Amino acid sequence: MIEAVIAGLFGLLIGSFLNVCIHRWPRDLSVVYPGSHCVTCGSGVAWYDNIPLVSFALLGARCRNCRSIIHWRYPLVELLTGLLFAVAAWKWGVSAMAAKVMVFAAMQVGMIFSDLETRLLPDEFTKGGIGLGLVASFFVPIENGFFGAMMHVMGAGQSDPRFVSLVEAGFSAALVSAAMWAVGYLFNKVRNKDGLGFGDVKMVAMMGAWLGFGPVLAAILYGSLLSLVLGVGYAVYTKRDLGSYELPYGTFLGIAALWVAFR
Repeated sequence: MIEAVIAGLFGLLIGSFLNVCIHRWPRDLSVVYPGSHCVTCGSGVAWYDNIPLVSFALLGARCRNCRSIIHWRYPLVELLTGLLFAVAAWKWGVSAMAAKVMVFAAMQVGMIFSDLETRLLPDEFTKGGIGLGLVASFFVPIENGFFGAMMHVMGAGQSDPRFVSLVEAGFSAALVSAAMWAVGYLFNKVRNKDGLGFGDVKMVAMMGAWLGFGPVLAAILYGSLLSLVLGVGYAVYTKRDLGSYELPYGTFLGIAALWVAFR
């Protein structure tokens, strides 16, 4: 239990940093300079006003300087990241697997809110996530992967599990992103409009590198269903034009990826 508490507190800090990334990376801004500041008046945020969750509550959700409202996204990202880290530590203990899931979860939270807020999926999360996923697959192998099963069927069961996992990650990333790109390309040709952004293609590649072939297919299926039910349902409820409304598909993919990773 103490491990989960410590991981949760660490997750709150990571969530605070994710908020910076979510706001700045889609706008091509540095996450290093300038330091934390109010996006309305530009005044710097002191350390005691930058404590995850606590400062938001003590400030009454308003900037100390200009009294503008602090967006609800800030405490939500911190809380969600902290909870995910705590659950990972509770489920896998102090282990490399727990660390792998935490990193994956943090990137998914970043993409969920980036896409929801700006309809953009920063390369730092997608391309960077692909590279990290390939590295992680070598040091913390993907278990029961499709490629590993195929090698076993072909009589290569004694292969290095780290190598098998790395190939599984690369294979999964390449195949699902190629399939996603093909779907978007055909939609564009048939409807003469973009149906999927290239950010979504890179996001599923990133998910494939971390999860493996079977789990990423499940995440894409669940994410698509969520997009259809919740996304389209929201558009209909708010009387948006379905022909022009841009669904935050990456948001739904990220939620589904978290569900699959923590099952």
